[in-house]
Amino acid sequence: MRTTEKELQSLVQWLNKITNSPTDENGNQIGNYHLAFAYGGVTLHRIVNSGGGVSTPLGGGYFTKRELAAKLRSFIAGIEYGIEYGENL
Repeated sequence: MRTTEKELQSLVQWLNKITNSPTDENGNQIGNYHLAFAYGGVTLHRIVNSGGGVSTPLGGGYFTKRELAAKLRSFIAGIEYGIEYGENL
């Protein structure tokens, strides 16, 4: 099954929602998660300062859409687990 950009955008939208991060579609607000495309691949960026600096929370490099979708699902599951059970860890 093919992973689409729309599916990745949906995962990032959910990530922004569960982390109470800004959902600015242009990725201009500090804390916003968004996709970045280069070198024929895609990665996850998060805005970290007002100058537009970013971090790559899933590690450096660009991935295939399928690889990134798997990483995003795992990242989201970890965050949701922490939200649900964080006080008991």
